[in-house]
Order: sequence, then C-alpha cells, then structure tokens
Amino acid sequence: MKKVKYHELTLRQNFSWNIAGNIVYAASQWGIIVVLAKLTTPEGLGYFALALAITAPVIMLTQLNLRSVQATDATGEYSFGHYVGLRLITTAVAFIIISIIAWIGDYSQKVTLVVLAIGLAKAFESISDVCYGLMQCYERMDRIAKSLMLKGPISLAALGLMVFLTGDVFWGAAALAVTWLLLLLFYDLRNAFLTLCENHSAGGKNPADPTMSPEFNRKVLMKLVRLAIPLGIVAGLISLQTNIPRYFIEKQLGMAELGIFAALAYFVKASTIIVSAMGGAVVPRLAKYYAATHIDKYKNLLWRMACIGLFVGLGGVLLVLIAGRPILTILYQPEFADRVSVLLWLMIAGCFSYIASSLGYGMTAARYFDAQLPLFVIVTAATYAASLCLIPGLELHGAACALMIGALVQIVGSGLVVAHALKKKMRERPLNVS
Repeated sequence: MKKVKYHELTLRQNFSWNIAGNIVYAASQWGIIVVLAKLTTPEGLGYFALALAITAPVIMLTQLNLRSVQATDATGEYSFGHYVGLRLITTAVAFIIISIIAWIGDYSQKVTLVVLAIGLAKAFESISDVCYGLMQCYERMDRIAKSLMLKGPISLAALGLMVFLTGDVFWGAAALAVTWLLLLLFYDLRNAFLTLCENHSAGGKNPADPTMSPEFNRKVLMKLVRLAIPLGIVAGLISLQTNIPRYFIEKQLGMAELGIFAALAYFVKASTIIVSAMGGAVVPRLAKYYAATHIDKYKNLLWRMACIGLFVGLGGVLLVLIAGRPILTILYQPEFADRVSVLLWLMIAGCFSYIASSLGYGMTAARYFDAQLPLFVIVTAATYAASLCLIPGLELHGAACALMIGALVQIVGSGLVVAHALKKKMRERPLNVS
C-alpha cells in the first residue's frame, strides 16, 4: 500500500480549525431557524423544533457517545471497524424507536412526517459522527472543520430552497436528510479512510492495514457497549434535560410558543460553539495529561476552558442588554422582539451551562463515565421538577429558569466528580513516578 504522509497539528491549530468549523456550522443552523421564521409561521417553526426535541434524545442515547470514547482511546484498544459496526447497529435501532414514537404519539400527520425526515437526517449524521471521532482521536480537527464548513451552508441552501418553493417544513427536512447522506458518502468516509492511511504509514495505534469495513465481533462489541453505555445514557439524559421544557411548552402553551422559544434558544446554542470547539480540541490533550498524571497541566487547561466559557456567556448577556430587541426584530419577526426578556434569562442560563459543559469535558477526559450517569439523572430530574413548577405560571420565562436550575445542579455535581478524580490520581502519582 502506498504510504501517506502523516501531519500532526498543534493544539492551537486544532482549536482554531475546530472553532472555525463550528462557527460556520452553527451560523448555518441558526440560518435555518431564521429562514423558517421568515418563510413560515411560528407554528411551522414549532413543527421543526418539536421534531428536533423528539429525535435528539433518542439519537444521543443510541450513539453511546462513541465519539468521546474514540477521542480518549489513547492506546488504540478498539479499531475503527468496531466503532463503525456498533454505530450502524445503534443507528438502525434509533430510527426504529423514532418511528415508533412518531406513530404512537398524538401528533398530526404533518408533524409525524417532519419527525421521520429529521430522524433520517440524524441517522446519516450519526454515521458521519463516528468518522469525526476517528479524526478527533488523531487530532485532525481540520478535516472535521472542513466537513462542517461544507455541511452547514449546503444544508441551509437546500432546506431554504425547498421551503421557499413548497412552503412546507417537511420538504425542507427531507432536503436536509438528502444533503447529509451525500456528504457522508462523498466526503466524510473519504476523510476517515485518509486518516487511517496516515496513521498506518506513521506506525500509529493500529498497525494493521487500514480498512473501513465495519466489524461485528460480538464479544468485542459487547465490551465496547459496556464501556460506552454510561456515556450514551448520559448523552441521552443531557439532550432530554435540554428538551424537557420544550415538551411542556408544546403541551401547555402550544406549537407557536414552542417555535418562538426554539428561535430564542438558538442564541444560547450559537454561543456554545466556542465551548464545543474548545472541548473537541482539548479532550484528547486533557486525557493524555490525566493518564500521565500531569495533574497541574490538567487543572490549568480545564480552568482556562471554564473561564473562557464564562466570558462567552457574559458577552452574550451584555449583547442582549444592549441590542437584544433590534437583533430579534431583524433576524426573526416583530413578535419575537417582545420576548427579549425571555432571551435575557436564556443567556444567563447559558453562562452556567457553559461552565457545566467544561467540567463535563474534564470528567470525560478522566474517563469517569460511570459517575456521570447518576449525576445527569439528578440534573434531568431537577429540570423536570422546575419545568413542572415554573412553566405553568411563568410560561417561557419559567422554561428559561428551569434550564438555569438544571445547569447549576450540573456544575455542583460535575465539580465534585472532577475533584474526586484528581484526588484519586494524586494518590497514584508516587506509583507512577517509581
């Protein structure tokens, strides 16, 4: 086999590429919300938001957060084929579950079709995600970034064109699914294979000839499932916790209010790109520091990431205070501008969620997977209880406060887990030194 030159990026380069790719992709995703707000009604936007709220927890649960397992697989314990094989199985299970929910749910035909189209799009995205995990493991965030830079604008153009031509959210969601399938087949799989070839040429973690073929060794896959399932449940709970207020809004306040809330919440989601970019670039390095018992480097890097997340959140709060109303009027419709106070509370909740996310990356880097499960059960329960108590009286403000309460509980719990991980590692230091 022809050798391929191996090129390793620095942490700064990986972070720069990751944040650039995430900025373009997040802006495009936000553009989708803007297009739906401009070309449809708040109810139409609500259909799209409900479809995302239904499909996201199922997809996140069945993905088993394999990308984080791949990124922290510093010794190459599992091959890419094992990750692909498991992801194909779990993605098929996810789409079946989504179809059942759409079928047995008390939804209109239009909502059901949108849910199925978004579920299909998410299934294709799930396969791309395992390709991203491979590239992240070898710290090639540039390839992930380039994929996102293609995916975002093309998705926006395809969905926007179909909604403009048909006026139907379903056809926009269907265009999204087709676009993500084509990018998977003709771009992401190719980059994954190139990354495998480079690793093979450099004599990396997996010395065998690179192959893209999925592996279905039952014993190995079950071992991988046992390792990853706590992370998968946690990812599902995180997604569920974020979407719990949306379920209450749809049932108690209606589809139009859900559409408005989803549009406002995208301001917070757009701000998470910096935290997500940092986390994606930093997790492999944090894992190496923790594994090598470089505790000071681990703590310093984690502290810097948490501080940047806080500053990002405060910047969002300041922007809303200064220009929230005109921004909402320009981006969406005049009726959205009347909810600027809801946006402010969402941005405050975002400040706490960014800190919580940073600590979550610290737990993952230390491979404290099991500890995250009880933590996020508590976080999800707290968000549910807050939504149940606050949304009926405070409506959208109550939904924002419920998310804030969940984030505060997550900060406390994550901080305790990270502190325990560091304390345990410190006790092992003398053994490692000797």
